[in-house]
Amino acid sequence: MRHLFAALAPVAMMAGIAAPAAAADFASDRISVTVSGSGPDVILVPGLTSSPRIWADLTAALPGYRYHFVQVRGFAGTPAGGNQSGEVVARVADEVARYAAEQKLTAPALIGHSMGGTIGMMVASRHSGRIGRLMVVDMVPFMGTFIGGPTATVESIRPMAQQITAQMAKAPPEQRRQNAVMTLATMIKTEAARPGPIEDSEKSDPAVVASAYAELMLTDLRPELARIAVPTTVLYVKPPQLPITDAQMNAFYQTQFAGIAGVKLVQVPDSYHFIMLDQPQRFREDVKAFLAN
Repeated sequence: MRHLFAALAPVAMMAGIAAPAAAADFASDRISVTVSGSGPDVILVPGLTSSPRIWADLTAALPGYRYHFVQVRGFAGTPAGGNQSGEVVARVADEVARYAAEQKLTAPALIGHSMGGTIGMMVASRHSGRIGRLMVVDMVPFMGTFIGGPTATVESIRPMAQQITAQMAKAPPEQRRQNAVMTLATMIKTEAARPGPIEDSEKSDPAVVASAYAELMLTDLRPELARIAVPTTVLYVKPPQLPITDAQMNAFYQTQFAGIAGVKLVQVPDSYHFIMLDQPQRFREDVKAFLAN
């Protein structure tokens, strides 16, 4: 985590808050957590291969909260630990819930990007009472519909998921870098914001990444959504490569999240997948409103 501290410390100092420090009395072989600021608790969970650096602009611009930065082990140069084998996403969700319980956090907000959004939905649906509100940033309950269409099932996309992740796991370093550059160019519209996420991707353990990605493709949380009883906001974009209209994208998200009573769905224009990097001011405003309500 040392390189992450180095990246976040200047931002923290400019914002007049302490640099992130390791959470006290918490040990996990799945995640590490650093904490900065004071005020109501906000848990921040990044996505596949990402690190807490994606939240730097948000937390610097919104003081007055105690931020808990989750780092999934095996991503962004961190040792794989327990994520080296078996499930990754579901077990990380369990550890986030355990962290909230052991740290005695009272109704913390949880903001999760991409895979972090899946983790947030798992915490909210499977660990009742551990969080007080949820924001999902550009993720759906069943990612398989992006691959197999609206009628996709876990079993129908399983062969494709296995093929994709097998190729990911065995790709040599140079191929992984090329894949990261090409993939993140479709996920981050702002070219100047790409180097950090590319570096995090390059330094991630390929076996952990492949395992987590397969799990994401083969997890359908739609049957569990009715158990989410906390206020939930979903920010999303229309991916540039999808030949559909904004209205069609809105309808897709309405269908995906129909199981959550009172869910707030917000499409963010002029952004790719990393909304916090492509539309930082808009993202801050949406998060500020989410935390204030």
